[in-house]
Amino acid sequence: MELIVLWDIDHTLIENAGVSKEIYAAAFTALAGAGPGEPARTEGRTDRLIMRDMFQRNGIAEPDWPAVEAALTSAGADRLHDLSQRGTALPGVRDVLKEASVHSGWVSSVLTGNIAANARVKVSAFELDSLLDLSVGAYGADALQRPGLVAVARERAQRLRGVPDDVPVVLVGDTPRDVEAALATRSGIIAVASGVHSVEELAAAGAQAVLPDLTDTERVLRILETFAAH
Repeated sequence: MELIVLWDIDHTLIENAGVSKEIYAAAFTALAGAGPGEPARTEGRTDRLIMRDMFQRNGIAEPDWPAVEAALTSAGADRLHDLSQRGTALPGVRDVLKEASVHSGWVSSVLTGNIAANARVKVSAFELDSLLDLSVGAYGADALQRPGLVAVARERAQRLRGVPDDVPVVLVGDTPRDVEAALATRSGIIAVASGVHSVEELAAAGAQAVLPDLTDTERVLRILETFAAH
């Protein structure tokens, strides 16, 4: 049975060890000429919203998006080595991505608030890029709000992989915003308490399945197969 599986990156697939906040700060500094007064607020937001919020909170007019995206791209590329040294792929991720990538009829990609260039930096830092079909993913420049990314990924899966438009979509993520995006688009959701949100918080947000982590490959695959069967 066919399925589109879309994985969040930060705190779902990888631990970035603070590098994400450094990327936003560096991009802000490059554009504003001075550092931000406080760190970026992330928590499942898209890069468009994260950077807009930083400029607003610091009382600075938001630059045009192409300039912001270019600054984020440069800052991310500069920190690939730091990320690979300080961060890590989370437990179980490599195994579950490998199994999903070879599962008959499944498209396994990402749905992330990161711009595409930095999403690739983050997964390639831990050699996860070969296990994901990144060309059909949805990224932080593709929509302002996270729910809008689901339609982007579905359209790319249809256009690039010939996936029918009625194939189920499942999101896998660690924040209530991942859950909200799934519920708003009638997608499946596996919430993973590998970030700052507890199992209880994610269940309260409405997640259909909540796991402490992705270490139980067989369990994750069984849950995904139940969504594929709907």
